[in-house]
Amino acid sequence: MKRLSKFLSLTHTERQLFMQAFVLLGLVRLGLWLLPFETLRRLLVIINQANPLGLRQYSPTTDQIVEAVNRSSRYLPGNAKCLARALTTQALMNRCGYSPELRIGVAKGEQGQFEAHAWIESQGQIVIGHLKDLSRFTPMPSFEGGRL
Repeated sequence: MKRLSKFLSLTHTERQLFMQAFVLLGLVRLGLWLLPFETLRRLLVIINQANPLGLRQYSPTTDQIVEAVNRSSRYLPGNAKCLARALTTQALMNRCGYSPELRIGVAKGEQGQFEAHAWIESQGQIVIGHLKDLSRFTPMPSFEGGRL
């Protein structure tokens, strides 16, 4: 009941953005399980071009987009990993005319295990995926804007 009251307390625009983030995050998570990464990225570009949910009708800020993605990740079963959240944020930002860069970094953990982390940058600022120890990850070449 508390979740429903929180949802109903959102403005119409926030609810609309939340629903779009929720659906897209679910699809991205499914795509990460079922599809090669490049295929998923191409599908996200096609979805962005089609814009079936009409996101360009209003212009949410990057903070509103990130809040919608983070909020929707709490409502999906399981745990939305950084890559799913970053890809979802990138897709929503693209729809709104922003130019996000998907960044993926790799590092060795304390026991020498391979670790990776994904985040989004826009205009030199980290939008989603900031970590206290992000500097230990060596960034791979960026995936600008999700455009192929």
